[in-house]
Amino acid sequence: MNLLYANDRPGHYPASYYAATAVEPPPVEMLQGELRADVCIIGAGYTGLSAALHLAERGRKVVVLEAHRAGWGASGRNGGQVGSGQRRDQDWIEGRFSREDAGRLWQIAEEAKSLVRDLAAEMPGVDWRAGVAHACRQPSEVREAAEYAEKLNRDYGYEAIRPLDRLEMAELLGTPAYAGGDLDMGAGHMHPLNFALGLAKRAQAAGAVIYQQSPVERVVEGPMAEVITRSGRVRAEQVIFACNGYLGGLEPEVAARVMPINNFIIATEPLGDLSPLRREIAVADSRFVVNYWRRTAEGRLLFGGGESYGYKFPDLIRTVTRPMLEVYPQLRDVKIDYAWGGTLAITATRCPLFRNLRPGIWSASGYSGHGVAMATMAGRILSEALIGESERFDLMARFPVPKFPGGQMTRQPILALAMTWYALRDRLGL
Repeated sequence: MNLLYANDRPGHYPASYYAATAVEPPPVEMLQGELRADVCIIGAGYTGLSAALHLAERGRKVVVLEAHRAGWGASGRNGGQVGSGQRRDQDWIEGRFSREDAGRLWQIAEEAKSLVRDLAAEMPGVDWRAGVAHACRQPSEVREAAEYAEKLNRDYGYEAIRPLDRLEMAELLGTPAYAGGDLDMGAGHMHPLNFALGLAKRAQAAGAVIYQQSPVERVVEGPMAEVITRSGRVRAEQVIFACNGYLGGLEPEVAARVMPINNFIIATEPLGDLSPLRREIAVADSRFVVNYWRRTAEGRLLFGGGESYGYKFPDLIRTVTRPMLEVYPQLRDVKIDYAWGGTLAITATRCPLFRNLRPGIWSASGYSGHGVAMATMAGRILSEALIGESERFDLMARFPVPKFPGGQMTRQPILALAMTWYALRDRLGL
Protein backbone atom coordinates (compact mmCIF):
# COMPACT_ATOMS: atom_id res chain seq x y z
CA MET A 1 0.00 0.00 0.00
CA ASN A 2 1.29 3.49 -0.88
CA LEU A 3 0.80 5.47 2.32
CA LEU A 4 1.05 8.73 0.40
CA TYR A 5 -2.56 8.17 -0.64
CA ALA A 6 -3.95 5.69 1.92
CA ASN A 7 -5.71 8.19 4.21
CA ASP A 8 -5.48 11.64 2.62
CA ARG A 9 -6.66 13.66 -0.33
CA PRO A 10 -3.83 14.30 -2.80
CA GLY A 11 -2.30 17.73 -2.35
CA HIS A 12 -4.41 18.68 0.70
CA TYR A 13 -3.34 19.07 4.30
CA PRO A 14 -5.37 16.96 6.77
CA ALA A 15 -8.23 18.66 8.58
CA SER A 16 -6.14 19.21 11.70
CA TYR A 17 -5.90 21.97 14.29
CA TYR A 18 -2.52 22.77 12.77
CA ALA A 19 -3.89 23.20 9.26
CA ALA A 20 -6.73 25.36 10.60
CA THR A 21 -4.22 27.70 12.29
CA ALA A 22 -1.43 27.58 9.71
CA VAL A 23 0.32 30.55 8.21
CA GLU A 24 0.06 30.85 4.43
CA PRO A 25 1.85 27.91 2.77
CA PRO A 26 4.10 28.45 -0.26
CA PRO A 27 2.16 28.42 -3.54
CA VAL A 28 2.06 25.13 -5.40
CA GLU A 29 4.36 24.79 -8.38
CA MET A 30 4.66 21.38 -10.01
CA LEU A 31 7.80 20.14 -11.72
CA GLN A 32 7.49 20.39 -15.48
CA GLY A 33 10.25 19.35 -17.85
CA GLU A 34 13.91 18.74 -17.06
CA LEU A 35 16.11 20.58 -14.56
CA ARG A 36 19.73 20.42 -13.46
CA ALA A 37 20.72 20.73 -9.79
CA ASP A 38 23.65 20.07 -7.51
CA VAL A 39 21.34 18.30 -5.04
CA CYS A 40 17.84 16.86 -5.45
CA ILE A 41 15.95 16.25 -2.21
CA ILE A 42 12.93 13.94 -2.13
CA GLY A 43 10.51 15.03 0.58
CA ALA A 44 9.61 18.46 1.98
CA GLY A 45 9.41 17.64 5.68
CA TYR A 46 11.84 18.75 8.35
CA THR A 47 14.75 16.66 7.03
CA GLY A 48 14.38 17.75 3.43
CA LEU A 49 13.59 21.39 4.12
CA SER A 50 16.40 21.78 6.64
CA ALA A 51 18.86 20.13 4.24
CA ALA A 52 17.63 22.44 1.47
CA LEU A 53 18.05 25.51 3.68
CA HIS A 54 21.55 24.64 4.85
CA LEU A 55 22.77 23.53 1.42
CA ALA A 56 21.35 26.63 -0.28
CA GLU A 57 23.05 28.80 2.32
CA ARG A 58 26.30 27.09 1.32
CA GLY A 59 25.74 28.04 -2.31
CA ARG A 60 24.46 24.75 -3.65
CA LYS A 61 21.74 24.64 -6.31
CA VAL A 62 18.96 22.64 -4.60
CA VAL A 63 15.67 21.24 -5.90
CA VAL A 64 13.14 19.72 -3.48
CA LEU A 65 10.42 17.39 -4.76
CA GLU A 66 7.33 16.84 -2.60
CA ALA A 67 4.46 14.49 -3.44
CA HIS A 68 1.84 16.64 -1.68
CA ARG A 69 2.57 19.94 0.11
CA ALA A 70 5.46 21.26 2.17
CA GLY A 71 5.08 19.93 5.71
CA TRP A 72 2.23 17.63 4.63
CA GLY A 73 3.52 14.48 6.35
CA ALA A 74 4.60 13.82 9.93
CA SER A 75 6.37 17.19 10.08
CA GLY A 76 3.03 19.00 9.96
CA ARG A 77 0.95 16.57 12.04
CA ASN A 78 3.02 15.60 15.10
CA GLY A 79 2.64 16.48 18.77
CA GLY A 80 5.01 19.43 18.46
CA GLN A 81 7.27 18.25 21.29
CA VAL A 82 11.00 18.98 21.15
CA GLY A 83 12.72 16.64 23.61
CA SER A 84 16.23 16.51 25.03
CA GLY A 85 18.87 13.98 24.07
CA GLN A 86 18.79 11.26 21.45
CA ARG A 87 15.86 8.87 21.11
CA ARG A 88 17.72 6.35 23.29
CA ASP A 89 18.97 7.56 26.65
CA GLN A 90 22.61 8.17 27.51
CA ASP A 91 22.88 4.96 29.56
CA TRP A 92 21.97 2.95 26.46
CA ILE A 93 24.31 5.01 24.28
CA GLU A 94 27.21 4.70 26.71
CA GLY A 95 26.85 0.91 26.52
CA ARG A 96 27.50 1.01 22.76
CA PHE A 97 29.79 4.01 22.20
CA SER A 98 32.88 5.38 23.88
CA ARG A 99 32.34 8.05 26.54
CA GLU A 100 33.75 10.61 24.11
CA ASP A 101 31.32 9.63 21.36
CA ALA A 102 28.43 9.44 23.83
CA GLY A 103 29.23 13.03 24.79
CA ARG A 104 29.32 14.06 21.13
CA LEU A 105 25.93 12.44 20.54
CA TRP A 106 24.51 14.32 23.51
CA GLN A 107 25.89 17.59 22.14
CA ILE A 108 24.40 16.88 18.70
CA ALA A 109 21.02 16.44 20.35
CA GLU A 110 21.43 19.64 22.37
CA GLU A 111 22.39 21.53 19.21
CA ALA A 112 19.28 20.09 17.55
CA LYS A 113 17.08 21.70 20.21
CA SER A 114 18.93 25.00 19.91
CA LEU A 115 18.62 24.92 16.13
CA VAL A 116 14.85 24.44 16.31
CA ARG A 117 14.42 27.06 19.03
CA ASP A 118 16.51 29.64 17.15
CA LEU A 119 14.75 29.05 13.84
CA ALA A 120 11.32 29.10 15.52
CA ALA A 121 12.03 32.47 17.09
CA GLU A 122 12.11 34.04 13.62
CA MET A 123 8.99 32.33 12.23
CA PRO A 124 5.38 33.54 12.52
CA GLY A 125 2.87 31.31 14.27
CA VAL A 126 5.36 28.76 15.63
CA ASP A 127 4.72 29.81 19.25
CA TRP A 128 7.64 28.12 21.02
CA ARG A 129 6.98 27.28 24.67
CA ALA A 130 9.46 25.79 27.16
CA GLY A 131 8.80 22.72 29.28
CA VAL A 132 8.09 19.01 28.79
CA ALA A 133 7.02 16.78 31.69
CA HIS A 134 7.68 13.05 31.64
CA ALA A 135 4.93 11.31 33.62
CA CYS A 136 5.73 7.90 35.11
CA ARG A 137 3.10 5.33 36.01
CA GLN A 138 5.15 3.17 38.37
CA PRO A 139 7.23 4.13 41.46
CA SER A 140 10.19 2.24 39.98
CA GLU A 141 10.02 4.48 36.92
CA VAL A 142 9.98 7.57 39.14
CA ARG A 143 13.17 6.40 40.85
CA GLU A 144 14.80 5.76 37.48
CA ALA A 145 13.78 9.23 36.27
CA ALA A 146 15.32 10.87 39.34
CA GLU A 147 18.55 8.89 38.90
CA TYR A 148 18.70 9.82 35.23
CA ALA A 149 18.16 13.53 35.96
CA GLU A 150 21.05 13.33 38.45
CA LYS A 151 23.21 11.59 35.84
CA LEU A 152 22.55 14.24 33.19
CA ASN A 153 23.47 16.96 35.69
CA ARG A 154 26.61 15.17 36.92
CA ASP A 155 27.99 13.73 33.67
CA TYR A 156 26.72 16.15 31.02
CA GLY A 157 26.21 19.40 32.92
CA TYR A 158 22.50 19.43 32.08
CA GLU A 159 20.68 21.28 34.84
CA ALA A 160 17.33 22.04 33.19
CA ILE A 161 15.59 18.85 34.34
CA ARG A 162 14.31 18.16 37.86
CA PRO A 163 12.48 15.21 39.44
CA LEU A 164 8.83 15.46 40.52
CA ASP A 165 7.13 13.37 43.17
CA ARG A 166 3.54 12.15 42.97
CA LEU A 167 2.02 15.29 44.50
CA GLU A 168 4.06 17.68 42.37
CA MET A 169 3.12 15.77 39.21
CA ALA A 170 -0.57 15.73 40.15
CA GLU A 171 -0.54 19.49 40.75
CA LEU A 172 1.29 20.11 37.46
CA LEU A 173 -0.90 17.87 35.29
CA GLY A 174 -4.26 18.14 37.05
CA THR A 175 -4.61 14.37 37.40
CA PRO A 176 -3.62 11.79 40.05
CA ALA A 177 -2.91 9.20 37.34
CA TYR A 178 0.88 9.25 37.67
CA ALA A 179 3.37 8.34 40.39
CA GLY A 180 5.78 11.18 39.57
CA GLY A 181 8.43 11.83 36.93
CA ASP A 182 10.38 14.89 35.88
CA LEU A 183 10.05 18.30 34.27
CA ASP A 184 12.54 19.32 31.57
CA MET A 185 12.53 23.08 31.04
CA GLY A 186 15.28 22.79 28.44
CA ALA A 187 12.83 20.95 26.19
CA GLY A 188 9.80 22.59 24.61
CA HIS A 189 6.90 22.45 22.19
CA MET A 190 5.53 24.43 19.26
CA HIS A 191 3.19 24.52 16.24
CA PRO A 192 4.86 21.91 14.01
CA LEU A 193 3.20 22.76 10.69
CA ASN A 194 4.04 26.45 10.98
CA PHE A 195 7.63 25.45 11.73
CA ALA A 196 7.73 23.33 8.55
CA LEU A 197 6.21 26.15 6.50
CA GLY A 198 8.74 28.54 8.02
CA LEU A 199 11.56 26.21 6.98
CA ALA A 200 10.17 26.08 3.45
CA LYS A 201 10.09 29.86 3.16
CA ARG A 202 13.58 30.18 4.63
CA ALA A 203 14.91 27.58 2.17
CA GLN A 204 13.29 29.36 -0.77
CA ALA A 205 14.70 32.69 0.38
CA ALA A 206 18.16 31.10 0.43
CA GLY A 207 17.73 29.96 -3.18
CA ALA A 208 16.29 26.44 -2.97
CA VAL A 209 13.45 25.57 -5.35
CA ILE A 210 10.52 23.51 -4.02
CA TYR A 211 8.17 21.67 -6.35
CA GLN A 212 4.99 20.40 -4.69
CA GLN A 213 2.45 17.82 -5.91
CA SER A 214 5.38 16.25 -7.75
CA PRO A 215 5.65 12.64 -6.51
CA VAL A 216 8.85 10.86 -7.43
CA GLU A 217 8.32 7.65 -9.38
CA ARG A 218 11.89 6.39 -9.54
CA VAL A 219 15.54 7.35 -9.29
CA VAL A 220 17.96 6.29 -12.01
CA GLU A 221 21.46 6.31 -10.56
CA GLY A 222 24.67 7.06 -12.39
CA PRO A 223 27.41 9.67 -12.50
CA MET A 224 24.49 12.10 -12.77
CA ALA A 225 21.35 10.74 -11.11
CA GLU A 226 17.93 11.29 -12.65
CA VAL A 227 14.99 11.77 -10.28
CA ILE A 228 11.85 11.18 -12.31
CA THR A 229 8.31 12.41 -11.62
CA ARG A 230 5.15 12.12 -13.69
CA SER A 231 5.82 15.34 -15.55
CA GLY A 232 9.53 15.99 -15.29
CA ARG A 233 12.94 14.98 -14.08
CA VAL A 234 15.82 16.45 -12.13
CA ARG A 235 19.40 15.59 -13.03
CA ALA A 236 21.61 15.99 -9.96
CA GLU A 237 25.03 15.04 -8.66
CA GLN A 238 23.62 14.17 -5.22
CA VAL A 239 20.23 12.82 -4.10
CA ILE A 240 18.78 12.84 -0.57
CA PHE A 241 15.91 10.56 0.41
CA ALA A 242 14.01 12.52 3.09
CA CYS A 243 10.73 10.58 2.96
CA ASN A 244 10.61 8.94 6.42
CA GLY A 245 7.32 6.99 6.81
CA TYR A 246 6.18 7.78 3.28
CA LEU A 247 9.19 6.25 1.48
CA GLY A 248 7.26 3.25 0.17
CA GLY A 249 9.39 1.11 -2.12
CA LEU A 250 11.42 3.99 -3.53
CA GLU A 251 14.63 2.91 -1.77
CA PRO A 252 14.55 -0.76 -0.63
CA GLU A 253 17.73 -0.56 1.46
CA VAL A 254 16.14 2.08 3.71
CA ALA A 255 12.65 0.55 3.60
CA ALA A 256 14.01 -2.71 5.04
CA ARG A 257 15.11 -0.86 8.20
CA VAL A 258 12.41 1.80 8.58
CA MET A 259 8.84 0.85 9.44
CA PRO A 260 5.90 3.23 8.88
CA ILE A 261 3.33 3.34 11.69
CA ASN A 262 0.34 5.60 12.28
CA ASN A 263 -0.36 7.89 15.20
CA PHE A 264 -3.37 10.03 16.09
CA ILE A 265 -4.20 13.33 17.81
CA ILE A 266 -7.37 15.10 18.88
CA ALA A 267 -7.91 18.73 19.86
CA THR A 268 -10.65 19.74 22.26
CA GLU A 269 -12.67 22.90 22.21
CA PRO A 270 -11.07 25.76 24.22
CA LEU A 271 -11.42 24.61 27.83
CA GLY A 272 -11.04 27.83 29.80
CA ASP A 273 -11.27 27.06 33.53
CA LEU A 274 -11.82 23.37 32.74
CA SER A 275 -8.25 23.01 31.46
CA PRO A 276 -6.40 20.49 33.65
CA LEU A 277 -3.04 21.93 32.59
CA ARG A 278 -2.50 25.28 34.30
CA ARG A 279 0.85 25.84 32.57
CA GLU A 280 1.64 25.81 28.86
CA ILE A 281 3.86 22.77 29.08
CA ALA A 282 3.82 19.53 27.12
CA VAL A 283 3.57 16.06 28.65
CA ALA A 284 4.54 12.55 27.57
CA ASP A 285 3.94 9.49 29.73
CA SER A 286 5.81 6.22 30.24
CA ARG A 287 3.42 3.89 28.45
CA PHE A 288 4.90 1.84 25.61
CA VAL A 289 2.08 3.23 23.45
CA VAL A 290 2.83 6.76 24.59
CA ASN A 291 0.18 9.29 25.56
CA TYR A 292 1.31 12.87 24.93
CA TRP A 293 -0.48 16.15 25.29
CA ARG A 294 -0.14 19.88 25.65
CA ARG A 295 -2.17 23.05 25.98
CA THR A 296 -2.46 25.51 23.12
CA ALA A 297 -2.32 29.28 23.50
CA GLU A 298 -6.14 29.49 23.31
CA GLY A 299 -6.63 26.78 25.94
CA ARG A 300 -7.35 23.67 23.87
CA LEU A 301 -5.96 20.33 24.94
CA LEU A 302 -4.09 18.54 22.14
CA PHE A 303 -3.95 14.87 23.09
CA GLY A 304 -2.17 12.12 21.17
CA GLY A 305 -2.45 8.42 21.86
CA GLY A 306 -4.18 5.17 21.09
CA GLU A 307 -2.93 2.47 18.80
CA SER A 308 -3.87 0.98 15.46
CA TYR A 309 -1.84 -1.56 13.52
CA GLY A 310 -3.35 -1.38 10.07
CA TYR A 311 -2.32 1.30 7.63
CA LYS A 312 -5.86 2.66 7.23
CA PHE A 313 -6.89 5.13 9.93
CA PRO A 314 -9.47 3.94 12.49
CA ASP A 315 -12.25 6.02 14.07
CA LEU A 316 -9.89 8.75 15.28
CA ILE A 317 -12.05 10.40 17.95
CA ARG A 318 -12.92 7.12 19.61
CA THR A 319 -9.35 5.82 19.36
CA VAL A 320 -7.79 8.83 21.09
CA THR A 321 -10.61 9.80 23.44
CA ARG A 322 -10.29 6.51 25.30
CA PRO A 323 -6.74 7.11 26.60
CA MET A 324 -7.49 10.80 27.19
CA LEU A 325 -10.38 9.93 29.49
CA GLU A 326 -8.20 7.44 31.37
CA VAL A 327 -5.98 10.41 32.26
CA TYR A 328 -8.71 13.09 32.49
CA PRO A 329 -12.14 11.54 33.13
CA GLN A 330 -13.43 15.05 33.95
CA LEU A 331 -13.25 15.87 30.21
CA ARG A 332 -15.88 13.31 29.24
CA ASP A 333 -18.37 15.90 28.02
CA VAL A 334 -16.02 18.30 26.21
CA LYS A 335 -16.33 18.74 22.48
CA ILE A 336 -13.63 17.42 20.16
CA ASP A 337 -13.08 20.00 17.42
CA TYR A 338 -10.32 18.27 15.44
CA ALA A 339 -9.05 14.73 14.95
CA TRP A 340 -6.28 13.67 12.61
CA GLY A 341 -3.69 11.00 12.01
CA GLY A 342 -0.38 10.64 10.27
CA THR A 343 2.44 8.29 9.51
CA LEU A 344 5.80 8.36 11.23
CA ALA A 345 8.67 5.90 10.96
CA ILE A 346 10.36 3.73 13.54
CA THR A 347 13.42 1.49 13.49
CA ALA A 348 13.95 -1.78 15.34
CA THR A 349 16.32 -0.12 17.84
CA ARG A 350 14.46 3.24 17.82
CA CYS A 351 17.71 4.84 16.60
CA PRO A 352 17.66 7.13 13.56
CA LEU A 353 18.95 5.72 10.29
CA PHE A 354 21.63 7.85 8.61
CA ARG A 355 23.09 6.27 5.47
CA ASN A 356 25.31 7.12 2.52
CA LEU A 357 23.74 4.34 0.50
CA ARG A 358 25.87 4.58 -2.60
CA PRO A 359 28.07 7.29 -4.10
CA GLY A 360 25.93 10.43 -4.26
CA ILE A 361 22.86 8.79 -2.64
CA TRP A 362 22.04 9.81 0.95
CA SER A 363 19.22 9.22 3.43
CA ALA A 364 18.17 10.16 6.98
CA SER A 365 14.94 8.88 8.57
CA GLY A 366 13.47 6.59 11.21
CA TYR A 367 13.36 9.12 14.05
CA SER A 368 10.92 6.94 16.02
CA GLY A 369 8.85 9.72 17.57
CA HIS A 370 11.83 11.98 18.33
CA GLY A 371 11.97 13.73 15.00
CA VAL A 372 11.07 17.38 15.47
CA ALA A 373 14.55 18.30 16.64
CA MET A 374 16.55 15.43 15.18
CA ALA A 375 15.06 15.58 11.67
CA THR A 376 15.81 19.31 11.55
CA MET A 377 19.33 18.59 12.77
CA ALA A 378 19.64 15.79 10.22
CA GLY A 379 19.23 18.37 7.47
CA ARG A 380 22.17 20.36 8.85
CA ILE A 381 24.30 17.21 9.24
CA LEU A 382 23.45 16.07 5.70
CA SER A 383 24.48 19.48 4.36
CA GLU A 384 27.85 19.07 6.07
CA ALA A 385 28.36 15.56 4.71
CA LEU A 386 27.51 16.51 1.15
CA ILE A 387 30.31 19.06 1.06
CA GLY A 388 32.82 16.66 2.60
CA GLU A 389 32.48 17.43 6.32
CA SER A 390 31.16 14.01 7.28
CA GLU A 391 32.36 13.54 10.88
CA ARG A 392 28.96 14.05 12.52
CA PHE A 393 27.11 12.15 9.79
CA ASP A 394 29.48 9.21 10.21
CA LEU A 395 28.91 9.20 13.96
CA MET A 396 25.12 9.20 13.57
CA ALA A 397 25.45 6.44 10.95
CA ARG A 398 27.06 4.20 13.59
CA PHE A 399 23.78 3.77 15.46
CA PRO A 400 22.78 0.10 15.14
CA VAL A 401 19.72 -0.17 12.89
CA PRO A 402 19.10 -3.76 11.74
CA LYS A 403 16.55 -4.85 9.18
CA PHE A 404 13.10 -5.70 10.43
CA PRO A 405 12.37 -9.45 10.31
CA GLY A 406 10.36 -10.61 7.35
CA GLY A 407 9.94 -9.00 3.99
CA GLN A 408 7.62 -6.21 2.91
CA MET A 409 4.57 -8.49 3.19
CA THR A 410 5.23 -10.00 6.64
CA ARG A 411 7.07 -7.41 8.73
CA GLN A 412 3.99 -5.26 9.40
CA PRO A 413 1.94 -8.17 10.83
CA ILE A 414 4.95 -9.16 12.98
CA LEU A 415 5.19 -5.60 14.31
CA ALA A 416 1.42 -5.50 14.93
CA LEU A 417 1.66 -8.66 17.03
CA ALA A 418 4.50 -7.24 19.11
CA MET A 419 2.78 -3.87 19.55
CA THR A 420 -0.45 -5.58 20.63
CA TRP A 421 1.47 -7.39 23.37
CA TYR A 422 3.04 -4.17 24.66
CA ALA A 423 -0.30 -2.36 24.49
CA LEU A 424 -1.79 -5.15 26.62
CA ARG A 425 1.01 -4.67 29.16
CA ASP A 426 0.13 -0.96 29.29
CA ARG A 427 -3.50 -1.74 30.04
CA LEU A 428 -2.55 -4.24 32.73
CA GLY A 429 -0.20 -1.73 34.33
CA LEU A 430 2.86 -3.98 33.90
